[in-house]
Amino acid sequence: MSRGEGGGWPVVHIVGIGDGGAETLAPPQRALVEAADLLCGGVRHLAFFPEHAAERFAIRSNIAALGDLLEASVGRRRAVVLASGDPCFYGVGPLLAQRLGRERVCIHPVAGSVALAFARLGLPWQDAAVLSAHGRPLASILPRALCGRLLAILTDAENTPARVAEALRRAGMENARAAVCERLGGSAERLVHGRLDDIARQEFDPLNLLVIDRESCPSADRPGFGLDESSYESERGQITKAEVRAITLSKLEPWRHALVWDIGSGSGSLAIELAGQMPHGRLIAIEPDPAQLTVMRRNLARYPRSNLTLIAGAAPEALAGLPAPDGVFIGGSGGALLEVLRTSAGALRPGGRLVANFTLLESVAEWQAFAGERGWPAQMVQVSIARGAPLGGGTHLSPLGPVFVASLSRPEAAR
Repeated sequence: MSRGEGGGWPVVHIVGIGDGGAETLAPPQRALVEAADLLCGGVRHLAFFPEHAAERFAIRSNIAALGDLLEASVGRRRAVVLASGDPCFYGVGPLLAQRLGRERVCIHPVAGSVALAFARLGLPWQDAAVLSAHGRPLASILPRALCGRLLAILTDAENTPARVAEALRRAGMENARAAVCERLGGSAERLVHGRLDDIARQEFDPLNLLVIDRESCPSADRPGFGLDESSYESERGQITKAEVRAITLSKLEPWRHALVWDIGSGSGSLAIELAGQMPHGRLIAIEPDPAQLTVMRRNLARYPRSNLTLIAGAAPEALAGLPAPDGVFIGGSGGALLEVLRTSAGALRPGGRLVANFTLLESVAEWQAFAGERGWPAQMVQVSIARGAPLGGGTHLSPLGPVFVASLSRPEAAR
């Protein structure tokens, strides 16, 4: 353990600690804490060392003040910051490393709440989605939660396990198996098993983690990629065919986007699947036809997407005031294709993608004129599909009408 001038350490030690207090520390980390003359941490962490003679700094909503104090202490004092579990997991470690400089911070993790929870439950968590509703809007985690199979969710006094469970059920999650893991690693550790509806009716210790296991739940009610048209309700059979939908989604590259417009959303089949491919993003669906809106709302009731917003209105007027998109899909334009294309392209963020589906050659001609006017990198694909159908005791191929899938990419330095 090297020392700087004045008996201080050349680094700030950030020491992870479990709910069992000092007993969860390995001897080297416990020696660091005992030698500290400046001890920082949450009120709960500091309470683990009631007899410690060091100056204390309680971390609340004062990270800037903590950074100032530690900046002045490096090399002059023996500063230790206590943090829960792994300080780099939704913790103070990276914040202080950025503030003080990586070379002036030494981080000592212990097993965090997520690792302990899965150990207690005997579940593999290498593929689990780990989300935090701690100090964050609950709505921000719902899209990713609805796409996950095995979830660990950090909670807080406002977004309790009960509130999270209730929100997930309202958003369309099935009544999945769940467990609330309280005060992991301490003498008051407790695990409560049940299903989401059970969790929604209970109260828990504030120090907890919610684990949701959907591995055994049927997946029929969670749409994937290019589902058969029979999976959705449609108005007069007006729905993007499954194969065309899959190709269109690939052209949109949803993994690149934070916000997408779906103009002329119709039954909502593409919007629902696109929103499911964007767990971190948002989708705004615009549709003017009242009958289609009714159908789309029914499809959304079956396949909820909390990151999908539906707007009743016709483009381009309905696009005014919407946040700038990273991607735009045009499924219908109500006879105003050129105006919709120009409005969408003008709003598109640099690096964004504009994709449209056409069945009419006249629409293709308008697109080509627009693409030439813009001069952006463009693609045009004709999708011709024939599906197997019974005929005379055998199978023949029954063709569907061809569809043109057109796409433009706005350059990063767009003109």
